[in-house]
Amino acid sequence: MKLKSIIIGSLGFTLALTSCSLDYNPVSDYSDVTIGTSGGSGDGIPFKNRAEMLTQYEGMYSRMRDNQEHWYMDQMLLAEAHSDNAYGGSTGAEVVPFENNSIDGANSVLTRDWKQYLTDIATANKITYYVDSVPDVSFAQSERDQWKAEAKIYRGMILFDMTRIFGAIPLITTIAGNITAENINEIYPLYYPKQATVEEIYAQIVKDLTEALVSAPDNNPSDKTRLTKSVARALLAKVYAEKPMRDYTKVIKYCDDLVKDGFTLVGDYEDLFGMNADNTDCKVRNTSESILELQYPVGSGNWVSWMFGRNVSNWDENFTWSKWVTPSRDLIKAYQDEGDVVRYNQSIVYYEAAWSNYYPSSNYPFMYKCRSSHSNIIKLRLADILLLKAEALIMGTTPDLGAAATIINIIRNRVGLDPLPSSTTSSKENMLAALLKERRLELAFEGQRWFDLCRLGKVEEVMNAVYAKDSGRKSRMRVFDENSYKLPIPQAVIDMNPNLVQNIGY
Repeated sequence: MKLKSIIIGSLGFTLALTSCSLDYNPVSDYSDVTIGTSGGSGDGIPFKNRAEMLTQYEGMYSRMRDNQEHWYMDQMLLAEAHSDNAYGGSTGAEVVPFENNSIDGANSVLTRDWKQYLTDIATANKITYYVDSVPDVSFAQSERDQWKAEAKIYRGMILFDMTRIFGAIPLITTIAGNITAENINEIYPLYYPKQATVEEIYAQIVKDLTEALVSAPDNNPSDKTRLTKSVARALLAKVYAEKPMRDYTKVIKYCDDLVKDGFTLVGDYEDLFGMNADNTDCKVRNTSESILELQYPVGSGNWVSWMFGRNVSNWDENFTWSKWVTPSRDLIKAYQDEGDVVRYNQSIVYYEAAWSNYYPSSNYPFMYKCRSSHSNIIKLRLADILLLKAEALIMGTTPDLGAAATIINIIRNRVGLDPLPSSTTSSKENMLAALLKERRLELAFEGQRWFDLCRLGKVEEVMNAVYAKDSGRKSRMRVFDENSYKLPIPQAVIDMNPNLVQNIGY
């Protein structure tokens, strides 16, 4: 007696998007997304040869590149508009709560994200679970090991993003088989998994990434789109900066390893985000600073650009409705107070708009780092990791403020700013404040700010103050407190899985 189809059917759900149609690039709907599996041991091996497994391997990269809703578009909303960097932008009911701190479990953005993150994990799991069993003698073990390593990096990256947002989540690393009368007690819990602790999730991330270092490909300076050893090292640096696994010695180690891999800062900040002279393509791909980027060459466009502003490669495309993630007055003032002209001009642009939600329509600011349908999306770059090393040098057991200042000054020098003054470099507290400010100005609209505030325990201090000093921000609906660091588990998911427990405060 097989019960699988009944259970799987009960887990599917359709996402309703209320601000505008996002069907421009629809996401394939896995009916078994909530458990991360397709097929199972009861069905035999679903991949009969290398060619069939190759479709799964290539599909993993296709998901990463083309399904940007959750890991890029929505992460901009969370990391920028839910912080002091931006306003929601649109007046849509799914967007405003990120700005005024009224998010709840019914939020459609979070529901979509949860589903898509678990589909990502399911994609990786199929590779790690089945690749060694594919009965094809022409499928070399070295290639199997490499694909498995890349899938582990992908899974680790997705788990990292997901647990930083939601906290305790189901930890799914295997494939559930068909439920029969004989195995129901063993298999049933795989379909309705409980949440693992945050510590358990981070331990799995570290396990995946360190195991992947053995067989993942080396960094290829001419192709930064692959899940390489360097990607694993960059993620490990970020993981070890987080509280559950905090080890500043390892943050420094993995940062130094990236430098040994050949990564360097680009000389011109515009090379990271700029366009060519006639706006027909991005200025540079595969820079020496980029560790992982998604590329959208001519003929294969990046559709999310028109969610945030103009597509400068197609000037009037979808520029008739208000955009997400509008730069805040507080961020603009931070750039101006610092005299940071270079990063300001690469991060924020002004156009005449047909709406005036936050600013006069005649001079309306937009985030500018994803400015065309051909813009690269940079997931990981060296400046982020170098500043994490500076953070480790400041916050470690034996602080080295001078070495931290050297790193920050290198970042500042690139954009023409003076070195930090001695009144800053002589104080640990002042250096931490300088580090946070530098990360804000360097990494604005790259999905970092909210997570920086969470990692360093600054959410209450920064976010409860910004509403008073930023006159353009919508009124705060809920005070930020210790429960604000994690967002709610989507209620639709809890309704389908009685083993899930809502985060405190929602």
